[in-house]
Amino acid sequence: MPLDPVQLIQGLQAEMVGALTELNETIKTNDQVKITATGKIKLTPLKPQVTPANLDKLGDELEQRWPQTTILDVFKEAELRTGFTDEFSSVGTREVLDRATVRKRLILSLHGIGTNAGIKRARADEKYADLKYITRRYVTRDAVRNAIRRLVNEIFKVRQTNIWGEGTTSCAADSKKFGSWDQNLMTEWHSRYGGRGVMIYWHVERKSTCIYSQLKRCSSSEVAAMIEGVLHHCTAMSVDKAYTDSHGQSEVAFAFSFLLGFELLPRLKGIRKEKLNSPGIGKAGDYPNLQPIMTTAINWQLIKEQYDEMVKCAVAIKTRTADAEAILRRFTRDNLSHPTYKAFLELGRALKTIFLCRYLRSESLRREIHEGLNVIENWNSVNSFIHFGQQSKIISNNLEDQELSMLCLHLLQVSLIYINTLMLQEVLSDSSWSDRMTPEDWRGLNPLGYAHVTYGQFSCV
Repeated sequence: MPLDPVQLIQGLQAEMVGALTELNETIKTNDQVKITATGKIKLTPLKPQVTPANLDKLGDELEQRWPQTTILDVFKEAELRTGFTDEFSSVGTREVLDRATVRKRLILSLHGIGTNAGIKRARADEKYADLKYITRRYVTRDAVRNAIRRLVNEIFKVRQTNIWGEGTTSCAADSKKFGSWDQNLMTEWHSRYGGRGVMIYWHVERKSTCIYSQLKRCSSSEVAAMIEGVLHHCTAMSVDKAYTDSHGQSEVAFAFSFLLGFELLPRLKGIRKEKLNSPGIGKAGDYPNLQPIMTTAINWQLIKEQYDEMVKCAVAIKTRTADAEAILRRFTRDNLSHPTYKAFLELGRALKTIFLCRYLRSESLRREIHEGLNVIENWNSVNSFIHFGQQSKIISNNLEDQELSMLCLHLLQVSLIYINTLMLQEVLSDSSWSDRMTPEDWRGLNPLGYAHVTYGQFSCV
C-alpha cells in the first residue's frame, strides 16, 4: 500500500469515475440489466450453458477400469504416493513402534474419524486399543493440517496443464452446516438452515481442491472466516480472487480485502436493492442514466484521516497479531460512531461501487463468480458421501475432537481429488478419449466424481 493516502485516494477516485462513466454509457444498450424509475436493479438470470456430452461416459469408464474402489483404497493409495503420514509424530519423547505399523494404524484411524464411522468400526484386523493409542499419541490438529497441505501441494504438482489448464489464483469461500449434539458449547441454532449445529467454512479453488477449512459457530462472521482462509491457508497457491455469496461480503469486507491485497467477488442475492455512490459532492449529475440508484458521495477526507489506523488493523490480521473475527467485531453497527469504522465504510462503499459497475456491465464476470461458487456447492455435496457415519452429525462435545473430525474429512476428500486427478489423466492420455472431448466437456471436467467409489466393509462390533 502507498505511504501517502492522497496517492491511494486519487487512484480510487479515477477508477471509480471510469467505472461509473462506462456503466452510464452502456446501461441503455445492455438488455440484461434494467434500472427502474423507483431505484431497483433488474438483472436477467444467466442462460444455462451447454451440457457436456461425454462426462457421464467418462465416469462409466472410471468405474469400469477401477471397479469397487473403496474410500479406504483411495486414502491408502494417496498416502503411498505422497507419504503424508510422515507429518505425524508422537507427542511423547520417544517412539517404540516401527514406522510401517504406525503408518497402517494412522491410515485406519484417520479413515474412521473422517468417515465419522469411528475407529472402533474402521479397525480392520487391528485392535481397537491400538488404534485408540495411535489416535491419542499421533493425531493432532497441526499434524492433520500439515498432511492436508502436503497432499494439496502434490495435487498442484501432478496436474497436467493440457487437461486442467494453467494454475488458478482464485478460490470460492462458503460454509456448510453440520449437526452436533446440544451439549456442545459451540452448538447454535442456525436461522437460515434450521436445526442446531456448527458450521464448517471451506475455501475451494476453481479445480475443486479445498485449500483450507475452519470450524465455526453458526453466528460467527463469514467475512472473518473468508479473510482467514485467504490469508492463512498455508498451501503453495497464491489467492488473488475470492468468490463468496451475499453472506460473505459487506462494505467492511471490501475495504479489508483491498488493504490485504486480494479481490472480493461476491454473488449478490439482493442485487435489486443495491445502490451506487457518487465519487464526489455534486458529481452524481454526471451519470444521468444511473440517477435512480445513485446515493451519497464518498467522504474521502475521512479515509485520508483514518488511513494509518485502517492499515494497522489489516496488518494485525495478516500477521495474526489479532484474530480476524476479533477485529471485525469492533467494526459493526454497534460502534457506528467509531471514526475508523466510518472510514472502513467509506472505503468499502467506494470499492463496492466499482465492483457493482463491473458486475452489472459484464456478463462474463457474473458467470465467472457463479461458476466458482458452483464448484464449492459440488464440494459440499461430496461431504455427505464421505462423512456418512452417525447421519453426518459431529458426535463429540470436545472442541478438539470436532476439529479433528472436520480436518480428517478434509484430508479424505482431497485424497479423493488426488486419486481422481490421476485416474482422469490416465484415461484422457488415451487419444481415443481425448479426441472425443468437446469444449463443453473440458469446461465441465472436475475430479470430484465418486460414482466409482464405495464405502467398503466396516466392523459391526
